[in-house]
Amino acid sequence: MDVKSDIDAIVWKIEVAPGDEVAADAVLVILESMKMEVPIMAPVAGRVRSIAVAEGSDVKEDDVLVVLDPA
Repeated sequence: MDVKSDIDAIVWKIEVAPGDEVAADAVLVILESMKMEVPIMAPVAGRVRSIAVAEGSDVKEDDVLVVLDPA
């Protein structure tokens, strides 16, 4: 399951690593847009398969941030 960006932003902080187990609504990535921090949360519980971005990178709306394997 792809977790995507809702907005054009900069990846401020990545809160998880590949292999991590996450609960539904856990914060995966924090984006920064117009001096606001926007948390991107897990839509379901699962395991982080991969992270598709790096801290400091620019992302556009609908870019994949994290790939989750649902529990």
